[in-house]
Amino acid sequence: MTEPTSRTELSALGEFGLIERIASRVHLQHTTSLKGIGDDAAVIDPQGLHQVVTTDMLVEGVHFDLGYMPLKHLGYKAVAVNVSDIYAMNATPHQITVSIAISNRFPVEAVDELYEGILLACRSYGVDLVGGDTCSSTSGLVISITAIGAANKEDLVYRNGAGDNDLLVVSGDLGGAYMGLQVLEREKAVFKETGAQPDLVGHDYILERQLKPEARKDIIELLKKLGVKPTSMIDVSDGLASEALHLAHNSGTGVRIYDEKIPIDPSTYQTARDFNLDPTTCALNGGEDYELLFTIAQADYEKIKGNPSVTIIGHMTDKASGSMLVDKQGGLHELKAQGWDAFLKK
Repeated sequence: MTEPTSRTELSALGEFGLIERIASRVHLQHTTSLKGIGDDAAVIDPQGLHQVVTTDMLVEGVHFDLGYMPLKHLGYKAVAVNVSDIYAMNATPHQITVSIAISNRFPVEAVDELYEGILLACRSYGVDLVGGDTCSSTSGLVISITAIGAANKEDLVYRNGAGDNDLLVVSGDLGGAYMGLQVLEREKAVFKETGAQPDLVGHDYILERQLKPEARKDIIELLKKLGVKPTSMIDVSDGLASEALHLAHNSGTGVRIYDEKIPIDPSTYQTARDFNLDPTTCALNGGEDYELLFTIAQADYEKIKGNPSVTIIGHMTDKASGSMLVDKQGGLHELKAQGWDAFLKK
């Protein structure tokens, strides 16, 4: 983090002063946001739509490392990962609440930087910051965001709607965020050992994938334009394998993913090789790509065929056939989730 030119202690403002400082920068965009920051609770008018609500928490030392994560990027990412869940329901995010627990090692200017990223993401995704909470922390920074979206009942997409022979489709490319993390961790270790400045040249794409991921609002808009409603959908936060297994389990099906079809950016591929890692393994298990993984009916194939924003990587099968990765030689390998699990011992 860049050192601020001046430092204002949080105690100089107090909780209410900090809240007022944040609220002064917030401007509501939606007619559904009737009341935002400044009362006991926000007031939202769903205007006849079904409400969609999700919450995600980011904990320093578990989900992020401020040794290489700028606070502005962290604020942006915290919003993006939440609205991504709303998009995965085929809904539109409208509001967020933000709660932070922060220690006195952070000055007011650091909070400003964090909220600069949060408000930038609000503008990017068209959401209103309507409330939250602040409190002190003795164990680092904690950010909890609740995102609230809406959709017509008939437009909502769940994880349990996939059927046998539905096509499995993913947006964008995979593995980049994981490889960006590997580069950052390597350079942090080198700095701690030798004091050498980080060498990040040539890694812009994968670093952005890790530090400032984007929720795929554009894919939801694209599918509506093409007249395609997914039969099931999930965002790729814990790795392709884990998310595909979620869709299969919830839908009562099996799944086939074809190794040669998995989209991997050339920079991701080369960096994985440089680390002596298998690029496919990184794509399957890396996580934090926040792409959308979804299934569509065979009848919709012609509508998405050849579209550069999405890739057909497999299909659903009957449950008895199991969940498999098909290698480039046609061999079958059981698909296993080896990505992020918050409760596994590290």
